[in-house]
Amino acid sequence: MGNELPKYLVVSGFLGAGKTTSMIAMARVINKKYGQAAIIANDLGAKNLVDADYTRTTDVAISEITGDCICYVTEDLVHRIDGLVADGANIVMSDIPGCGLGALDHVYIKLKNNYPDRYDLLPFLVIVDPERLRMILPERANINLTEEMRFLLDAQLAEADLIVLNKTDLISGEERDADLAFIQEAYPEIPVMSMSAKTGEGVEDVVDYLVTHRANAEHRELGDDAEEFDAAEKQMCWYNRRFFASVRDESNIDFNQVVDDFIEAIRDGLIEAKRNVPHLKLFAAGEGEDFVKASLLGVDYDIQYDHRLERNYTAMAIVVNARALCESETLGEVIEDAMDFIKAEHNLKCNVLFTECFGLFDEGRSNGGRASRY
Repeated sequence: MGNELPKYLVVSGFLGAGKTTSMIAMARVINKKYGQAAIIANDLGAKNLVDADYTRTTDVAISEITGDCICYVTEDLVHRIDGLVADGANIVMSDIPGCGLGALDHVYIKLKNNYPDRYDLLPFLVIVDPERLRMILPERANINLTEEMRFLLDAQLAEADLIVLNKTDLISGEERDADLAFIQEAYPEIPVMSMSAKTGEGVEDVVDYLVTHRANAEHRELGDDAEEFDAAEKQMCWYNRRFFASVRDESNIDFNQVVDDFIEAIRDGLIEAKRNVPHLKLFAAGEGEDFVKASLLGVDYDIQYDHRLERNYTAMAIVVNARALCESETLGEVIEDAMDFIKAEHNLKCNVLFTECFGLFDEGRSNGGRASRY
């Protein structure tokens, strides 16, 4: 690699598009062909992230930036990139939260202007999945997400240097071609590719493109969108919990069923409250490489399992992250009710190790929680 600068890119995309799975899949290709990749997991909440725990089950190096978006913690971002490079990485990727917008101005252009000749900036990658894309297709499918969420998805795609249609394993070739044609027509100046991060199809082509092209890193006028962005964020809340569940009589049970029942109870509570969860993720690790990772991409969708436990256990630490279109108080109550359900259904004792639940505009959240009024 000689004196080449370390390479860096941001991976954006709507909630549930498959950003983490995509970064892991791309990192494995990079490790085989281009050196050593590393990932920075970013979230607005504190630590206790499913994505970070899941990535640690792989052979990919990872760091975390939590508590804020990478758009607003540039010095911390640079510190994390440099640390991963010092550990041997030559290509570093970071995601931004699924409601994120503005990484072009606040990450790429900041790095170009404030840290010139420090990094080789690779194309700003935006991942989209076929189901979320339906929100902005001409027929504008109703998937129980608000108009403000449509705005977020459209604005995210418009910022990209490269748009990748992910999860092509879930659609036919004809549907894939139609989706790609729509994206290309809607965003004619932006290259479009497709892949399945889950199966690996197309991932190498995407990586080859990324490492042989560079970010534009130029401001792109998206219109007067600050008010719409605020309106979208006001609808959302974040929930993170880590808890330890143990069977009271110390018998071995199938924790896959516990996970399934827990998520279904959350779904039922949100339906009753007439609310939705664009992305809920759950992770629990057993012995060795045994783990379960499950996702729910909305109250109308089936639970998706990336991996299931192969053994029964008497106890297990569980992490759940939810990004919901819901008031934080309501979501907290729904998840508490779901906890009560699995405790009764599976004879569990649950020790809560960490919980946070907040709306992005909740009173008192700004200023590090130091806000006050009288």
